[in-house]
Amino acid sequence: MTSDKDKAFARKGRVTGLVIAGGGVAAMLAPWIVTVLGLERRYEMLIYFGSLAAFVWAMVNIYQLWRLRQDN
Repeated sequence: MTSDKDKAFARKGRVTGLVIAGGGVAAMLAPWIVTVLGLERRYEMLIYFGSLAAFVWAMVNIYQLWRLRQDN
């Protein structure tokens, strides 16, 4: 049976994967979202910056997961 630590590790990995996927989808759909909603182009940049922040957050979490795996 897996321990609570392994379950937490797996959950953190899944959340990180979902954030990467969500950031990528948001970046790809940013022009379409802005066009459909009739927003100004600056909102497209806001979506891009949000995607970039998601990728940075994910990289930090990947590094933390790597360090946790090294300790085990």
